[in-house]
Amino acid sequence: MSNHDLAASSQVKKLRYIESLYGHADRHFGAHALDDALGHLNEVMLAEILESWFISIRNQPSVGPADESRWRAGLAFVGSVVTWLSKSTLPTDRLRQIEARLHRLSHLYGQLHVRRSRQPCQIRSLPASVIKALYEMLDPASATNPFARQHTRWLAFISFLLMLHQGLRRGELLLLTADVIKDGFDEGQQRSRCWMNVKESLYSDDGDDPRYSRPSIKSANSVRQLPVSEAVAGLVQTYVENYRGRPGHAFLLNTQQDSPLSTESLTKMFLKISAALPPSILLELKGRSGKNSVTPHDLRHTCAVVRLNQLLHHGDSMDEALQKLRAFFGWSRESQMPVRYARAVFEDRLSSVWNNAFDDRVEVLRAIPS
Repeated sequence: MSNHDLAASSQVKKLRYIESLYGHADRHFGAHALDDALGHLNEVMLAEILESWFISIRNQPSVGPADESRWRAGLAFVGSVVTWLSKSTLPTDRLRQIEARLHRLSHLYGQLHVRRSRQPCQIRSLPASVIKALYEMLDPASATNPFARQHTRWLAFISFLLMLHQGLRRGELLLLTADVIKDGFDEGQQRSRCWMNVKESLYSDDGDDPRYSRPSIKSANSVRQLPVSEAVAGLVQTYVENYRGRPGHAFLLNTQQDSPLSTESLTKMFLKISAALPPSILLELKGRSGKNSVTPHDLRHTCAVVRLNQLLHHGDSMDEALQKLRAFFGWSRESQMPVRYARAVFEDRLSSVWNNAFDDRVEVLRAIPS
């Protein structure tokens, strides 16, 4: 109930963390120890279970970020259940006592960290040379395109464009439908404009999504409307009308076998794209980011850095720019994710590629017969 707005994969991860807490309590305090402590609102026993669990996680041979997340998920679970039970079952005086002790527990254990925090890793956009190489290589008419069939070339190119220009997560991209691009006349701006809606798919609920790993929206904040440039809208339409085919499903990205593009296939596609990059480009990628390949999420990072750079360039304050970034990329108003891009934004080596190189490629693509 408390995690209903999370994607299915995030729900499963949190449930596994909570199951780990239950397993520890059963092994060290007896069967059903955690449920008994929660049901009787026994804050002393809850404190013992939490402290013991924390120590067991901390004493593992290797402790990573996932262990910190596991500890945080278990602690939050205990706090939320105690709060829920106490408000629904206790008289006012007893409720105040429990709330005071719960606050003390939360304050005490909230300061504990399984893993000593390091300097946060700076998020980097892809180097300008990598972006330029991807534009050139993934042009469906390019001689260096790693895919043989025109259908697959356009599939890869549209995937690349939408993640780079719209900042879509992988799951959001795979949920788009063939009619995702909308257009209309904007009375305020007195011009026509295009947009897309990022939202959950109705077809997944109806059982019409045959994919084993069904993509999903990450959270309620991820549901949003994004402006789309005429160039990107036109290319998506070209793909839909000439290269998508006529499959028996509504999803935008369609494979050669007339099935919706899957998470696994998208990952393999980018592994092939990365392997086809020139050695000099891969060397710069390795030197700048420590990576040997380009992932779909790298394109989202790059989009965020460029968009923040553009907002600041056009006169927005940093606070205003970060809030606009939260709305565009589907983060909550309290999310600190945009702040992590602030340092990278001052690396302006991408600006010329974004503003000029893409326009050049669009002119070439517009000359391709439909």
